[in-house]
Amino acid sequence: MRFMEKLAVIFVVKLLKVVSVAVVTIVAFWLLGLHYAILLGALVGLSVVIPYVGAVIVTVPVVVVGLIQWGWSDSFFYLMLVYTVIIVFDANVLVPILFAEVMNLHPLAIILAVLLFGSLFGFWGVFFAIPLMALVNVVIKSWPKESLE
Repeated sequence: MRFMEKLAVIFVVKLLKVVSVAVVTIVAFWLLGLHYAILLGALVGLSVVIPYVGAVIVTVPVVVVGLIQWGWSDSFFYLMLVYTVIIVFDANVLVPILFAEVMNLHPLAIILAVLLFGSLFGFWGVFFAIPLMALVNVVIKSWPKESLE
């Protein structure tokens, strides 16, 4: 697959991931009876565009709405448990598996790419980690190999 084709596939996979995480979160928040479940679920879905960092940013409104609605009650802790499970599943299972399949890379390579490019380039490194890993992968695979003869 060419580099541009891989980028198009990555875009489609990211879009499907955003929609699926948003739908699951909306349903979970709605079942818990959280106010603004659709808005908060949509924010959680959009937050997965930026691995790890997006989840941290969106946690603030989820916590604030949960605390205002329920205070320090069992319902609030159930909300936090459900939210944590969704985010951890997305970041540690869904992302590496989906993108490893598309990129023909090991899931651990995806996680390491996010950590490496994030530490090198900060926010934008995390945002572009998977396309940058695709670029590195294409360069390594297409690099001319010397003949031993």
